[in-house]
Amino acid sequence: MSALPTKKNKAQAQRKVTLKTIASQLSLTPGTVSAALNDSPAARSIPEHTKQRILAAAKDLNYRPNYFARSLRLQRTYTIGVIAEEIGDAYGALVISGIEEYLRKHNFFFLTVIHRHDQKLLHTYAQMLLARGVEGFITADTTIKEKWNVPTVAVANHEKVEGVTNIVLDHQLAAKLALSHLANLGHKEIAFLKGSVLSADAADRWKAIREVAEEMGIEIHPELVIQIDSTDSTPRLGYPFAKKLLERKKPFTALLAYNDISAIGAIWAFQEAGLVVPRDVSVVGFDDIPSAAFNSPGLTTVRQPLQRMGNIAAKTVIDQIEGHGEYVAEIFIEPEFVVRASTGPAPVVAVIPVMSKSTSPMGRAGEIASAD
Repeated sequence: MSALPTKKNKAQAQRKVTLKTIASQLSLTPGTVSAALNDSPAARSIPEHTKQRILAAAKDLNYRPNYFARSLRLQRTYTIGVIAEEIGDAYGALVISGIEEYLRKHNFFFLTVIHRHDQKLLHTYAQMLLARGVEGFITADTTIKEKWNVPTVAVANHEKVEGVTNIVLDHQLAAKLALSHLANLGHKEIAFLKGSVLSADAADRWKAIREVAEEMGIEIHPELVIQIDSTDSTPRLGYPFAKKLLERKKPFTALLAYNDISAIGAIWAFQEAGLVVPRDVSVVGFDDIPSAAFNSPGLTTVRQPLQRMGNIAAKTVIDQIEGHGEYVAEIFIEPEFVVRASTGPAPVVAVIPVMSKSTSPMGRAGEIASAD
């Protein structure tokens, strides 16, 4: 049987391990230990085998750096303010995941606030974060019109603000990828779900779609355009608006949705009405959120590398804080196109479902009527 721990052993186990503790054990100076553990420029002069001894000792002694003391000593907080429209939606979650991944690897903290498109709340939160000493800001799907007095990087802002770096998706290329795919499948009558006016991406994405459609000779019929006026972060974002589209009884063979969530909701509405995707109607989404691949059918979509965009935003703001990189106004990100089972050849004859009076959100509804 092992002996019970004595008070002395407990005291030793609970003793605070500091840089001096490690330095004393290895017969090194605290400055050498600090340089190695923080991988500072001074660490370049430390032999590799010494660095490894320091890292091994820190691990064995369960060393935990005192960030509060470090902040006081260097007069820095190593904290970034992250401002997002919502944290629970797939778009914001993936961007924030990329931000967290990069900041964690570089020993930065972050504080997140959610404004839900309330400009007054956005301003208040920004001032609160500044009062708490954040060294920079990253915003996601947030329209900002002025720069705060710290380095700021915006993911999907689309407002040109002096001093703010915008991480911008190439929406022209995205529209071309989506519309070319549908055109190559023979689709001419294409319906559209436009994004909410509150979304930072909506205006630029719709502008790009209209310009590319005109270049390709694809006519956009007003009856086949539905404006989403909801900020729901579930497939209910697209479901009621796809039903409105069906109620107009204007034949179409494909739908290009504002994002994946609205596309998945639209597929629910189409299937409820008796349409088979993609036999009767093809559906294209936007973003490539994780659930897109597991939808039934799997969703064809324009992929935004959201996590990588979060990584780039975090790297950019840290580089600006630490003076490692020059300010740039925009960083363009290229989209990819992912083909899955929700798109197929255009049917010879477009179909219009006969909607039933059922109000069940998941109920079956009606028959199929041919339209010339």
